[in-house]
Amino acid sequence: MQGTQLSFFSHEENHSTTKQKKPKLGRYERIKRELDQNDCDPYKIFIDIDSVPNTASNYTFMDLFCGAGGITQGLVQAGFKPLASVEINPIASATHKKNFPQCHHFCGDIEQFDSRNWLEQISLPEVNLIIGGPPCQGFSVAGKRDHKDPRNRLFYEFVHVVSEIRPWYVVMENVPGILTIQNGDVKKAIIEAFESIGYPNISVAILESAAYGVPQIRPRAIFIANRFGMPNPYPKAKLLPEEYKPIESAISDLPPYTLIPEINHQWTKHSLEYMERIAKVPPGGSLYTKYIDAFKRQYPGKPSMTVKENHGGTHIHPYLNRVISAREMARLQTFPDSFIFEGSMKKAMWQIGNAVPPRLAECIGYALIPYLTNIALNTINKVNASHPEQDDLVFD
Repeated sequence: MQGTQLSFFSHEENHSTTKQKKPKLGRYERIKRELDQNDCDPYKIFIDIDSVPNTASNYTFMDLFCGAGGITQGLVQAGFKPLASVEINPIASATHKKNFPQCHHFCGDIEQFDSRNWLEQISLPEVNLIIGGPPCQGFSVAGKRDHKDPRNRLFYEFVHVVSEIRPWYVVMENVPGILTIQNGDVKKAIIEAFESIGYPNISVAILESAAYGVPQIRPRAIFIANRFGMPNPYPKAKLLPEEYKPIESAISDLPPYTLIPEINHQWTKHSLEYMERIAKVPPGGSLYTKYIDAFKRQYPGKPSMTVKENHGGTHIHPYLNRVISAREMARLQTFPDSFIFEGSMKKAMWQIGNAVPPRLAECIGYALIPYLTNIALNTINKVNASHPEQDDLVFD
């Protein structure tokens, strides 16, 4: 689509009715601050990943609830080898298969994924890491946690696969709000579930993606546990807030109004009248008063706000009078341009908006490598690792 750029600073009336908002770069700062202040976890450590040798580790992993493959991409960049992935959505599965043809991919309900049979089919390799982001929001109140509740089933299936595969480390990601749901009962249930299958001393931290070079504000709650009594390593932040990469660093070289479908540089079509309306939206403002999180203009000179799909109502470009494209979203998530998304433009945006930034996953991978190496060299610990009874969990 061709179009004429309309400056949202050129007419006084464009922004006279809407007060420009200040960027909110710390949505989950309170949760993170409280977690850090009250945390006395001796197993949680932060390491400088710059000291980790940047060589292929060949440690193996499985990515459950993998989506399009943001985590897979990041771990591959860190030198890990993807053994298997599981995703129920056929479009996201097609994207994963396209970009990781060497990975054994299961498209379907995780409940139908027979992990033991799968291991036998690929000659029983040892799995060093299982990682994924299962939904955890369905736990009932007052401490009652029904394992048969369909909202809980996916989380317990994740735990079930871990209990069967018994990787050295397990990493689970989710939104930071998971830590405060039902006054912390959901967090407690997650910890108890992993403890019951032999992964005690589970740690949790909130990592801000922008602190690791992602040009986007996207905090994630990261749970890490292992079955050897080892530390649970997290990557130290690499950037201070004032050093976060601005949105322009990722998208300024893409054509403003020329589509490039081959790399998903496509966006929702706008009429000239619609573009004139967009021109009046200031940074931080929305085109609509009811759906304020959709058609919201990005701040120039700042990291991107958390990107979402919103049924085509993505954020507005910081300078241009159109929404950002699927490729711009992908760059803000740190997907390389060689990573191509299957499906329609909206399906591509949906996949991108649901992904974990590859760069964040890469940094988590680098933090794990020294400890995976320690386990690999310590065969005594590997042989004597305990296999506790699993009476506390029932998988139906």
